[in-house]
Amino acid sequence: MTLEEATIKVTRMAETHGGKFGEKVNFDFKGAGSIHLDDTVSPAKVVLEEVEAPCTVVMELDNFEKLLKGDLNPMMAFMTGKMKVEGDKAVAMKLASLF
Repeated sequence: MTLEEATIKVTRMAETHGGKFGEKVNFDFKGAGSIHLDDTVSPAKVVLEEVEAPCTVVMELDNFEKLLKGDLNPMMAFMTGKMKVEGDKAVAMKLASLF
C-alpha cells in the first residue's frame, strides 16, 4: 500500500463514518509520510501532512493495510509493537468506530 492509497482509504472511511469519531488524529507511517484526519468538522478533512492533534498512531504502511483489511487486530497490533500510540490513548480507542 502506498501513502496515496492509504489517504484514499482514510478519506473513504471518514466519508462513510464522518462525525462518529469526532476527533483529530495523525497517522505516521515511519518515514513514508503522514496523514492527518480531522473529524471535528463536516465534512471530515484528510490531508497529507502532520497537523497538531491529541493523538498520533505510528505504524508501517503494510500493517495499516492489514488493519484495514481485518487481517490485523488493533489491540494485537498495539500489544506486539506493530502500532504505537503517542498522546491521548482514549482518542486512539475511538478510532475503532471508523474500522
